[in-house]
Amino acid sequence: MRIGEVATLTETPVDTIRYYERQGLLPAPARTGSNYRSYSDAQVQRLHFIRRCRNLDVSLAEIRSLLVFCDQPQRHCHDVNAVLDEHIRHVDQRIEELTQLARELKQLRAVCRAPGRAEHCRILTTLRSDAGGTTRTRRAGHTANTTG
Repeated sequence: MRIGEVATLTETPVDTIRYYERQGLLPAPARTGSNYRSYSDAQVQRLHFIRRCRNLDVSLAEIRSLLVFCDQPQRHCHDVNAVLDEHIRHVDQRIEELTQLARELKQLRAVCRAPGRAEHCRILTTLRSDAGGTTRTRRAGHTANTTG
């Protein structure tokens, strides 16, 4: 199967398939005589597995760990449970962070009782006054406090 067919079948952009190959998650496919990528059914199934994991927000490192077990089915799966347990802890932490973020946003929204002109907007005033103090950066499930 050519890459465009695999992309359509798995609902995965071609660039993403190539990225997974570069990351070593998906083995490089065979090449046809005209140098087109030719994917096997096993590679398509592996890509489905990767996509399912990504839909569950599993990191590439975690996927890499899980693929070891797919490639070595005789291994004991207690380590698979450990990978999943750690991912669940990470998701729970992110839920807590997002819950806190929602509370902060609701508090910010509550300062505006009667919308008017932007020059008197209490939300913008609050954001400006908070900008000089502590800011929180939320990225990839991490919260970092910096003073600036």
